[in-house]
Amino acid sequence: MVNGGAVSCDRPKWMNARYFKLFRMVAIGEATSFLLLIVASVVKRTGGTEVGVEILGPIHGALFVVYVALALMVRAAESWTFVQTLGVLFGAVVPLGGYVVDRWLARSAFISRKAAKAS
Repeated sequence: MVNGGAVSCDRPKWMNARYFKLFRMVAIGEATSFLLLIVASVVKRTGGTEVGVEILGPIHGALFVVYVALALMVRAAESWTFVQTLGVLFGAVVPLGGYVVDRWLARSAFISRKAAKAS
C-alpha cells in the first residue's frame, strides 16, 4: 500500500524478523562469495585454472540477486530512508560491503530491541 508516498508493510512482525535475519545471512554469503570470486579471478589471470570462476560466478550472481530483492523487502519493513537503502545496495557492489551492511543491521537491531524494552 502507498500512503502519501511512503510504502507500508502489511506483513506480520514475525515475518519481517525472518526476512531481516535472512537478509543478514545473505549479506554475509554475498560478501564472502564476492571475495572468493576475486581470488578465483586472480588465480585465473595468473595462469591458473578457470574452475573457481566457473563455479563461484553463478553462485555469487544468484546471491547478488537475492541480496537486492531482500534489501528492497526489508527496506519496506524497516522504513529505511532513501540514503540508507542506497548504502545497503552499494554494499553489494564493493568488496567487504556485505560485512559492513551486516554490522550496521546487527547494531540497528540491537538499538531497536533496547528501545523497545525501555518503553
